[in-house]
Amino acid sequence: MKNSVLKGALGALAVAGIAMIAKKAIERKRFVKGIFEEYGIKEKSPFGLADKIREMNDEQYQELKGKFKKEFASRCHRRDFRKENIVEA
Repeated sequence: MKNSVLKGALGALAVAGIAMIAKKAIERKRFVKGIFEEYGIKEKSPFGLADKIREMNDEQYQELKGKFKKEFASRCHRRDFRKENIVEA
């Protein structure tokens, strides 16, 4: 009986973990799709993005780079990240 309860709890944790990963993947895909639409990139591939980056001036490139850094930055092991959220709230 104890094993079945343990298996059920682990199964529920696994489902919750997979749901969190899927949610994050969908958010990131939506972000990248928005970048393609914002900059008018018709070829929806890394090559299309690279071609657009080659055409950009330095100011536009830095803006795009900042957007990607903000979206894809790792929030693990960063103490200043938590402080920024507290200050903004």
